Amino acid sequence: MPMPTPFPADAAALQAWTWAEIAPHYAELSAHTLTADTLIEWLGAWSRLAAHVHDLRVRLYVATTVNTADTESLARYERFLSEIFPAAQAAEQALKEKLLASGLEPAGFEIPLKNMRTAAALFREANLPLLAELEALNTKYDQIVGAQTIQWEGEERTPTQVLLALNDPDRARREAAWRAVQARFQADRAAINAQWVAHLVKRRQVAANAGYPDYRAYRWQELLRFDYTPEDCASFHAAIEAAVVPATKRLYERRRRRLGLDRLRPWDLQVDTTGKPALKPFSTAEELIDGGGRILGSVDPALGSYFDTMRAEQLLDLENRRHKAPGGYCDAFLVPQRPYIFMNAVGKHDDVQTLLHEAGHSFHVFESAHLPYIQQMEVGSEFAEVASMGMELLAAPYLGREHGGFYTPEEANRARVEHLEGALLFWPYMAVVDAFQQWVYTNAEAALDPANCDAAWLDLWQRFMPGVDWSGLETECATGWHRKLHIHQLPFYYVEYGLAQLGAVQLWRNARHDQAAAVAAYRRALALGGTVPLPQLYAAAGVRFAFDAATLGEAVALMESTIEALDPA
Repeated sequence: MPMPTPFPADAAALQAWTWAEIAPHYAELSAHTLTADTLIEWLGAWSRLAAHVHDLRVRLYVATTVNTADTESLARYERFLSEIFPAAQAAEQALKEKLLASGLEPAGFEIPLKNMRTAAALFREANLPLLAELEALNTKYDQIVGAQTIQWEGEERTPTQVLLALNDPDRARREAAWRAVQARFQADRAAINAQWVAHLVKRRQVAANAGYPDYRAYRWQELLRFDYTPEDCASFHAAIEAAVVPATKRLYERRRRRLGLDRLRPWDLQVDTTGKPALKPFSTAEELIDGGGRILGSVDPALGSYFDTMRAEQLLDLENRRHKAPGGYCDAFLVPQRPYIFMNAVGKHDDVQTLLHEAGHSFHVFESAHLPYIQQMEVGSEFAEVASMGMELLAAPYLGREHGGFYTPEEANRARVEHLEGALLFWPYMAVVDAFQQWVYTNAEAALDPANCDAAWLDLWQRFMPGVDWSGLETECATGWHRKLHIHQLPFYYVEYGLAQLGAVQLWRNARHDQAAAVAAYRRALALGGTVPLPQLYAAAGVRFAFDAATLGEAVALMESTIEALDPA
């Protein structure tokens, strides 16, 4: 057996590694005698190895999102997916099986062991190349959307930049911008449909290989959803229909009335109802970082210092540009125990919210860094999103310039109203996205025809999203699922946002009574990582993991009353 080459200290050097350099590390751990006396040392070595492989994947992926036209970075990432990823997954599986077979149960490892048993039951050698191919299809979606540009007012712009016009008081300009973006997506309709069908075929085969009747059953286990079921999701959808949809209809009607319109159209949903221009909190990424840092420091000095570290270590890529992948994310480099934030800021208030959201994720990385093993840091998205959505609400009182933020008192109130209205409007949209995926993966044959997907999406939209007139725009409405990245790249990863938002509102409710105590509970919960079940993580944060209409109704009442107080009708 060749002796393992020590991992390079330099992150750039790590990106040049091949499976030939990595394999001896796994072989050494596999050959190691595992006893109660050697367990802690062995787990530590495994954790360090897994962290290096994780960081290799993340750094290669980040390079493809920073510049989707960088063919060299794409080729490196694709080589990783085809050559290293399947082999590393198989080697990881062998180590999981070795630990499970030993019968040893290290302290604080109950949840990781449960996760490993689930992964072991799911694992099939035949799925490794399919999983790599699915990752490559995700990159294909990024390429399709990332390459989209529009000739807008004499300049070539990204769709994100064009959509800034939806904040313009000029209704004709808003409509033109909305239609231009929709037309650009329609031009890619065939390409997105083809990518979608390829995804579905491979996901269906992955589930069949693992012995599951459909991909939803497989994915539920893969996502480690031990604390709730698809039936709970259906209950949550019903609770949203009962408790939230009436509130959103009131919001839409209030907007229609204030704008003086006979009917509300899709391009009327972002413009300020008083005719004021869109909030313009910053012009450059540096200004966004400056203000964001001051706001987070006002929430809590320790959290502010974490953000300062990210800035100093150049772990923030915030501005929108051509050939940058869409969306935003926070990922982690686990060897240096540092988060990385990626987003597409163009100078609007949503960018401030996105930064606060991703900063919440980054704080999870900092707070859980004390845990000794990488396996203990795996946190279900249902709580990981409480960290991010909770930070948006905890930071809301500090958006004003008196706290180092971006706005006058009037503007800060307006920003908070926009955020709370957006949060209320999000729950029904989340229900559409989640219910759509529940339909897709339990009606696999029908879903292979994108026209059936269009029809299913349209039916759900009409159920959960009343109040906006889409007449004459049925095609644009029905293909809304094309524009939701999660549906294509992260199947079933969306209900978490709805559940977590309910937790976040409860956290905000607590902060209204005692800000310091609520932040302290927030940080304590993040520090637990993934060492306790989901309901206990929520409880540690001082909130309840819930699906019912009563809890949701209390949250809606608080949000509506706050909107009324900040902006009386």
